[in-house]
Amino acid sequence: MRAARLYANLTQEKVALRAGIDRATYNRIEQGHSSPGLDILILIADAIGVPLADLVRQ
Repeated sequence: MRAARLYANLTQEKVALRAGIDRATYNRIEQGHSSPGLDILILIADAIGVPLADLVRQ
């Protein structure tokens, strides 16, 4: 997730704003301290501009 965000030249704050979630929540997800539901993952993928499959690929 972090790599996709950085490749898109976006800050955590910008992704969170686009996804409609709190920046702290996004940070916890990106750091692996929180497991978001599919709905949130879709919002994040859309905010970064990548397919969901690319975002969750190991």
